[in-house]
Amino acid sequence: MFTVGVAGGIGSGKSTVCRVFSVLGIPVFSSDDEGKRLLGEDDRLRAQLSAAFGEGVLAGGKLDRRALAARVFNNPAALQRLNAIVHPAVRNAFAAWAVAQHAPYVINEAAILVETGGHEQLDHLVVVTAPEQERIRRVVERDGATEAQVRARMQHQTDDRARLAVAGSVITNDNRAMVIPQVLAVHHKLMNLARA
Repeated sequence: MFTVGVAGGIGSGKSTVCRVFSVLGIPVFSSDDEGKRLLGEDDRLRAQLSAAFGEGVLAGGKLDRRALAARVFNNPAALQRLNAIVHPAVRNAFAAWAVAQHAPYVINEAAILVETGGHEQLDHLVVVTAPEQERIRRVVERDGATEAQVRARMQHQTDDRARLAVAGSVITNDNRAMVIPQVLAVHHKLMNLARA
Protein backbone atom coordinates (compact mmCIF):
# COMPACT_ATOMS: atom_id res chain seq x y z
CA MET A 1 0.00 0.00 0.00
CA PHE A 2 1.34 3.44 -0.98
CA THR A 3 1.24 5.65 2.12
CA VAL A 4 1.02 9.43 2.13
CA GLY A 5 1.36 11.85 5.02
CA VAL A 6 -0.47 15.16 5.17
CA ALA A 7 1.25 17.58 7.57
CA GLY A 8 1.14 21.28 8.32
CA GLY A 9 1.18 23.67 11.22
CA ILE A 10 -1.84 24.31 13.39
CA GLY A 11 -4.50 26.19 11.42
CA SER A 12 -2.90 25.45 8.04
CA GLY A 13 -5.96 23.59 6.77
CA LYS A 14 -4.85 19.94 6.86
CA SER A 15 -8.36 18.76 7.68
CA THR A 16 -9.88 20.77 4.83
CA VAL A 17 -7.37 19.28 2.39
CA CYS A 18 -8.02 15.77 3.73
CA ARG A 19 -11.79 16.21 3.29
CA VAL A 20 -11.16 16.85 -0.42
CA PHE A 21 -9.03 13.69 -0.63
CA SER A 22 -11.87 11.79 1.10
CA VAL A 23 -14.37 13.03 -1.48
CA LEU A 24 -11.99 11.64 -4.13
CA GLY A 25 -12.34 8.22 -2.47
CA ILE A 26 -9.00 8.19 -0.66
CA PRO A 27 -9.10 6.75 2.87
CA VAL A 28 -7.83 9.21 5.51
CA PHE A 29 -6.48 8.20 8.92
CA SER A 30 -6.38 10.96 11.55
CA SER A 31 -3.41 10.33 13.81
CA ASP A 32 -4.61 13.00 16.24
CA ASP A 33 -8.06 11.39 16.59
CA GLU A 34 -6.52 7.92 16.89
CA GLY A 35 -4.13 9.14 19.59
CA LYS A 36 -7.08 10.51 21.58
CA ARG A 37 -8.99 7.25 21.11
CA LEU A 38 -6.04 5.14 22.25
CA LEU A 39 -5.47 7.34 25.30
CA GLY A 40 -9.12 6.88 26.21
CA GLU A 41 -9.42 3.14 25.50
CA ASP A 42 -6.01 1.43 25.67
CA ASP A 43 -5.35 0.21 29.24
CA ARG A 44 -1.73 -0.65 28.48
CA LEU A 45 -1.05 2.86 27.17
CA ARG A 46 -2.68 4.45 30.23
CA ALA A 47 -0.55 2.23 32.49
CA GLN A 48 2.58 3.43 30.67
CA LEU A 49 1.51 7.06 31.12
CA SER A 50 0.83 6.49 34.81
CA ALA A 51 4.28 4.91 35.23
CA ALA A 52 5.94 7.80 33.38
CA PHE A 53 4.01 10.73 34.85
CA GLY A 54 2.51 9.46 38.11
CA GLU A 55 -0.93 8.22 39.05
CA GLY A 56 -2.16 11.83 39.10
CA VAL A 57 -2.64 11.68 35.33
CA LEU A 58 -5.39 9.10 35.87
CA ALA A 59 -8.71 9.79 37.57
CA GLY A 60 -10.83 6.73 38.26
CA GLY A 61 -8.80 4.72 35.76
CA LYS A 62 -9.46 7.28 33.02
CA LEU A 63 -6.87 9.66 31.60
CA ASP A 64 -7.06 13.15 33.09
CA ARG A 65 -6.05 15.13 29.99
CA ARG A 66 -5.68 18.39 31.91
CA ALA A 67 -3.35 16.84 34.46
CA LEU A 68 -1.25 15.28 31.71
CA ALA A 69 -1.19 18.53 29.70
CA ALA A 70 -0.07 20.45 32.80
CA ARG A 71 2.88 18.07 33.21
CA VAL A 72 4.09 18.24 29.60
CA PHE A 73 3.09 21.64 28.22
CA ASN A 74 6.17 23.67 29.21
CA ASN A 75 8.46 20.70 29.79
CA PRO A 76 10.20 19.55 26.58
CA ALA A 77 11.64 16.41 28.22
CA ALA A 78 8.22 15.36 29.51
CA LEU A 79 6.63 16.06 26.12
CA GLN A 80 9.30 13.91 24.48
CA ARG A 81 8.50 11.10 26.96
CA LEU A 82 4.79 11.40 26.16
CA ASN A 83 5.46 11.29 22.41
CA ALA A 84 7.72 8.24 22.85
CA ILE A 85 4.79 6.41 24.46
CA VAL A 86 1.90 7.55 22.25
CA HIS A 87 3.39 7.88 18.75
CA PRO A 88 4.55 4.26 18.32
CA ALA A 89 1.05 3.09 19.28
CA VAL A 90 -0.53 5.45 16.74
CA ARG A 91 1.95 4.38 14.03
CA ASN A 92 1.09 0.72 14.69
CA ALA A 93 -2.62 1.52 14.47
CA PHE A 94 -2.05 3.33 11.15
CA ALA A 95 -0.05 0.40 9.72
CA ALA A 96 -2.81 -2.08 10.64
CA TRP A 97 -5.50 0.24 9.25
CA ALA A 98 -3.59 0.91 6.00
CA VAL A 99 -3.28 -2.75 4.99
CA ALA A 100 -7.03 -3.19 5.41
CA GLN A 101 -7.87 -0.40 2.93
CA HIS A 102 -8.71 -0.91 -0.72
CA ALA A 103 -7.50 2.20 -2.54
CA PRO A 104 -4.54 3.23 -4.70
CA TYR A 105 -3.07 5.03 -1.68
CA VAL A 106 -3.97 6.04 1.87
CA ILE A 107 -3.40 9.22 3.85
CA ASN A 108 -2.13 9.70 7.38
CA GLU A 109 -3.10 13.18 8.59
CA ALA A 110 -0.94 14.24 11.53
CA ALA A 111 -0.15 17.58 13.14
CA ILE A 112 3.44 16.72 14.11
CA LEU A 113 4.39 14.14 11.50
CA VAL A 114 7.73 15.77 10.69
CA GLU A 115 8.57 16.57 14.31
CA THR A 116 8.24 12.90 15.33
CA GLY A 117 10.02 11.51 12.27
CA GLY A 118 6.84 9.69 11.28
CA HIS A 119 7.12 11.04 7.72
CA GLU A 120 10.18 8.84 7.21
CA GLN A 121 8.00 5.72 7.37
CA LEU A 122 5.69 6.96 4.60
CA ASP A 123 6.14 6.92 0.83
CA HIS A 124 5.26 10.58 0.22
CA LEU A 125 4.64 13.74 2.25
CA VAL A 126 2.15 16.47 1.37
CA VAL A 127 2.69 19.71 3.31
CA VAL A 128 -0.16 22.21 3.71
CA THR A 129 1.00 25.79 4.23
CA ALA A 130 -0.68 29.06 5.16
CA PRO A 131 0.64 32.42 6.39
CA GLU A 132 1.21 32.52 10.15
CA GLN A 133 -1.27 35.35 10.82
CA GLU A 134 -3.97 33.52 8.85
CA ARG A 135 -3.30 30.32 10.78
CA ILE A 136 -3.58 32.20 14.09
CA ARG A 137 -6.83 33.86 12.97
CA ARG A 138 -8.33 30.48 12.01
CA VAL A 139 -7.43 28.81 15.32
CA VAL A 140 -8.65 31.77 17.40
CA GLU A 141 -11.94 31.59 15.51
CA ARG A 142 -12.18 27.77 15.56
CA ASP A 143 -11.10 27.07 19.15
CA GLY A 144 -11.98 30.31 20.92
CA ALA A 145 -8.33 30.57 21.95
CA THR A 146 -6.36 33.76 22.42
CA GLU A 147 -3.56 34.69 20.04
CA ALA A 148 -1.04 34.07 22.85
CA GLN A 149 -2.45 30.56 23.40
CA VAL A 150 -2.21 29.77 19.69
CA ARG A 151 1.38 31.06 19.54
CA ALA A 152 2.26 28.88 22.55
CA ARG A 153 0.86 25.84 20.74
CA MET A 154 2.80 26.78 17.61
CA GLN A 155 6.04 26.69 19.60
CA HIS A 156 5.58 22.92 20.00
CA GLN A 157 5.54 22.47 16.22
CA THR A 158 8.34 22.86 13.71
CA ASP A 159 8.18 25.67 11.19
CA ASP A 160 7.21 25.45 7.53
CA ARG A 161 10.87 25.54 6.42
CA ALA A 162 11.55 22.19 8.11
CA ARG A 163 8.35 20.64 6.72
CA LEU A 164 8.98 21.98 3.21
CA ALA A 165 12.52 20.59 3.25
CA VAL A 166 11.09 17.04 3.31
CA ALA A 167 7.87 17.63 1.33
CA GLY A 168 7.11 15.70 -1.82
CA SER A 169 4.14 17.97 -2.60
CA VAL A 170 2.91 21.31 -1.26
CA ILE A 171 -0.62 22.72 -1.06
CA THR A 172 -0.98 26.43 -0.30
CA ASN A 173 -4.08 27.31 1.72
CA ASP A 174 -3.73 31.09 1.93
CA ASN A 175 -7.28 32.16 0.92
CA ARG A 176 -5.89 33.28 -2.45
CA ALA A 177 -4.87 30.10 -4.27
CA MET A 178 -7.80 27.71 -4.76
CA VAL A 179 -7.30 24.52 -2.74
CA ILE A 180 -9.38 22.02 -4.75
CA PRO A 181 -7.37 22.32 -8.01
CA GLN A 182 -4.16 21.90 -5.99
CA VAL A 183 -5.51 18.76 -4.30
CA LEU A 184 -6.61 17.38 -7.68
CA ALA A 185 -3.12 17.94 -9.10
CA VAL A 186 -1.50 16.23 -6.09
CA HIS A 187 -4.04 13.39 -6.32
CA HIS A 188 -3.10 12.82 -9.97
CA LYS A 189 0.59 12.79 -9.03
CA LEU A 190 -0.04 10.33 -6.16
CA MET A 191 -2.08 8.02 -8.38
CA ASN A 192 0.88 7.84 -10.78
CA LEU A 193 3.36 7.27 -7.94
CA ALA A 194 1.16 4.55 -6.44
CA ARG A 195 1.00 2.74 -9.81
CA ALA A 196 4.77 2.93 -10.38
